[in-house]
Amino acid sequence: MESTTATNEDAAQLVKKPTIFATYAELAKIRLSLLTVVTAGVGFVMASPLGIDWKKLFFTVLGTLACACSASALNQLTEHQKDAKMERTRERPIPAGHVSKIHAFVFGILLGYIGIALLSFFVNVESAGIAFATILLYVLVYTPLKTRTSLNTFVGAVVGALPPLIGWVGATGGFGRGGIVLAGILFIWQIPHFLALACMYKEDYDRGGFKMLTAFGGSEEFTARISVITSMCLIPLCLLLTMVGTTGTFFAVTATLLGIHLTWKSFGFWKAQSIESARSLFFATIIYLPLLLMCMLISRNTIEWIDMTVLHG
Repeated sequence: MESTTATNEDAAQLVKKPTIFATYAELAKIRLSLLTVVTAGVGFVMASPLGIDWKKLFFTVLGTLACACSASALNQLTEHQKDAKMERTRERPIPAGHVSKIHAFVFGILLGYIGIALLSFFVNVESAGIAFATILLYVLVYTPLKTRTSLNTFVGAVVGALPPLIGWVGATGGFGRGGIVLAGILFIWQIPHFLALACMYKEDYDRGGFKMLTAFGGSEEFTARISVITSMCLIPLCLLLTMVGTTGTFFAVTATLLGIHLTWKSFGFWKAQSIESARSLFFATIIYLPLLLMCMLISRNTIEWIDMTVLHG
């Protein structure tokens, strides 16, 4: 009877054990890394003149993906002990025992080399430099600050604002006004996004020892106020992207509507200061970004079509 029970337990463990692909995907935080790639790709397209260099765009996306996965793997290596204490992260590859620390280190370093090499040889050195700085900032600055100061959210937002600059610089070799504004939009968007997440998983972050704004007593209202202010800031910031000539009227109108919706959700979070309102704001931020980027590309393509019409009479 005991042997049968042991056999059943072993079988259950085998069923629960993830595949190699799933393990590597989780180690690389593939979903988050793909979002990084999307913003880099959008930055490249928005910075491109009338014609897009598809080969360079491909290597920009591929190099950025490798660097993002590298940073994620090295981040998990650094935080594996804290991840083991949190419900949300205890099943990640290292704390769950699916991947050794040495394995994760080699995986992260190798991906970093590949990504920087791809950007250096097939895009330009400037974009590779930004990607390298992003990895260093994420692993060596943002990660240790998470247990030291609640300002880590703003440092993390800087990390998330750099990928569109990788794309923009990859296309042009320089920053440009549009590239700086685009990075600013990504920076501001992350603040209500991560503050809502921190509220949703407040107890989990406390167990892990992370110093989020929500970890301090009586800070919920302050956190909600920051969410409202930053959501409101997205509206004029998006309009500025039109003012500098990167997008057209269509984007200005749709971005304003999206910004109003996000601000409304932020006000709901401020009023209720509950996990439910935080979750509502969090999902609003998730909806906001892809719709904004899509409208951005549509508006850019509209401007390109008008330019082509004028040029060819």
